[in-house]
Formats: sequence, structure tokens, C-alpha cells
Amino acid sequence: MASRILKRSMMMKSTVESLRIAAAAASRHYASVAVGTDLVSAAPDVRLQKARTWDEGVSSKFSTTTLKELFKDKKVVIFGLPGAYTGVCSVQHVPSYKKNVDKFKAKGIDSVICVAVNDPYTLNAWAEKLEAKDAIEFYGDFDGSFHKSLDLEVDLSAALLGPRSHRWSAYVVDGKVKALNIESAPSEVKVSGADVILEQI
Repeated sequence: MASRILKRSMMMKSTVESLRIAAAAASRHYASVAVGTDLVSAAPDVRLQKARTWDEGVSSKFSTTTLKELFKDKKVVIFGLPGAYTGVCSVQHVPSYKKNVDKFKAKGIDSVICVAVNDPYTLNAWAEKLEAKDAIEFYGDFDGSFHKSLDLEVDLSAALLGPRSHRWSAYVVDGKVKALNIESAPSEVKVSGADVILEQI
């Protein structure tokens, strides 16, 4: 009798835990950021870190950049990705923007920005390896606070990456999101590449 009650109790706990996990997953299914969102207001205390060498970081006293500085009175294309040196990011995502930067400029875009949950030193070395620093501005979100604020964080522990960013892109005018694309899986570049957002500007 006692063992039957214990077994039933364990089954109930397992069911409750499964429901809790499912609810958490469902709550993360859609990002809180959307077309019309003011990024500066949505993440007022967030600061990003421009890609640079360690020595440049020291000489700048580890300066950071506010979202207002990035977006105020500007037309910006920004895209986020899981991390530097990862396969899809290196082979597909960043190159799609690098090769189209002139087309973005022709459409009046002031800057094309790549942001990832990395420190700015790793991002700098990666950007140099991709020979993309002259075309794209790279910014680190070292603690993930930017992506957390927009509900764009994803757990990629299965790939030994830990908390990272969804793969996404946005067209932003004076801080307000005019177009937004979020991949259903971080391994895909179906809607967040340069070709798609070019058509949305």
C-alpha cells in the first residue's frame, strides 16, 4: 500500500515537472520584441561592447555603448547569432551581410550591426578572421543582458554553448523595430539572412 502511494506520488511529481518545463518552453516560444518595439525603452540599462583587442579595451577603460548611441536618429540593420567561430554563423550568416553591405548603404542604412553573446575580444578576432570588420560593426553582449531583455535568449547547452542568442535580424529606425525575423532553429538561416531584410527595407 505504502509503495503504491509512493509510486503514485512520484508519478504526480514527474507530471507536474513535465508541465512546468513545457510551460517554460511555451513562454519562450515567442520573443517579447516585435515590430513596433522601441529597443531603447525595452532595454534601457543595457550596454553592448564594441569588438576590440584587449589592449584597446584597457585603453578605453573598458567602455561600453548604450542602445541609444547605436540607434538614435539612425537607420540600422542588426542581426544576432549564437556565437563567434560557430559553423553556420561563420559560413552563412555573417558572409550574407558582408557581401551585401553596399546594397544596405544604397538603401540609406547607417550601420549594419552583428551582436552575439560573446566577449568583445573574441568577437574582434573572429571579425578579423572573416575580414568583415570594415563592412559590419560587431558588438558583444557578454552577459546576455541584451538578448534576455528582448526574450531572444536560447539555451544551447546541448552544443556546449550554454545560454546564447537566437538567430535573428531586424530593421530598426530611430530605435523602433520596423521588421523582425527570428529563425525557428539556430542552425538555420532561412529568414534572418541579408537577402530577406534587404527586401523589407
